[in-house]
Amino acid sequence: MKWFGGAIAAASMMLAGSSAFAVTIGFSQVGDEGDWRPAWSKDMQQEATKEGIDLKYADAQGKQEEQLKAVRAFIAQQVDAIIIAPVVITGWDQVLKEAKDAKIPVFLADRDVDTTDKSLYVTRISADFNLEGKIAGAWLAQASKGQCDVVELQGTTGAAPAIERNKGFQAVISQFPGMKIVKSQSGDFTTEGGKKVMEAFIKSTDNLKGICGVFAHNDNMQLGAIQAMKEAGLKPGKDFLMVSVDYVPAMKDALAAGDANASVELRSAIGKYIYPVVTDYLKSPSDLPKWIVIPSDLHTAATPGG
Repeated sequence: MKWFGGAIAAASMMLAGSSAFAVTIGFSQVGDEGDWRPAWSKDMQQEATKEGIDLKYADAQGKQEEQLKAVRAFIAQQVDAIIIAPVVITGWDQVLKEAKDAKIPVFLADRDVDTTDKSLYVTRISADFNLEGKIAGAWLAQASKGQCDVVELQGTTGAAPAIERNKGFQAVISQFPGMKIVKSQSGDFTTEGGKKVMEAFIKSTDNLKGICGVFAHNDNMQLGAIQAMKEAGLKPGKDFLMVSVDYVPAMKDALAAGDANASVELRSAIGKYIYPVVTDYLKSPSDLPKWIVIPSDLHTAATPGG
């Protein structure tokens, strides 16, 4: 587990000397898989410095048990608030109750949790994963005129983005009798995982015979899929419609090269959306909606700028 202290943040707060609100926040991050999440982690640390927040950062390396340790460490340190980006949606009730008993408010960022007692956290601040799946499905329906057999590269099994993006995508394509998912498998949100899954799909479908489109729950898996397809002599983006989520820099290059067709943007610079919610709550606790949505946009090869 990697920890980053807040000395720089504290110094910055003293220099700023303006409206900075001195707080200590513990942030438990999923890990550093893909390109999107490290970019978000960097943004969270940079925005904390700007805001004069003493941020205690913990990288769970994709393991919920590491997140539970980190949250309990934050509680022991008596931080002012805790932000969690959960690895998976289940198994949170006990540690959230421990935080509540310690009177430390918990905020969810990015991913959701499955709990029957929603008073255990203040609010969730994130993009709408279900909407991202719907946007991807709508784009594919339009591009294929509602006639498309799809292979799907899912995210980590049990993770909220994997569940919600699948639901949103299914909700849209189910409106088109000529569209269906014929193969679906988890690539764990990684480029290597996406490549392995696509290699298996290519083998099991006789070089993707009859397949029209590829929906990947994130760009890194799609980039791995593109690599596997090219190695098999296939032409992603030309003979197959390729749509995914994140809009990371490498996907912008793939769109420009014609290897991919569309990507739904999941913003990584979201500290500016998250910290004000947390600090305003600490200044004046109040009932907040249980979900504060960060907007998403669709980018295609025809989108100006990539």
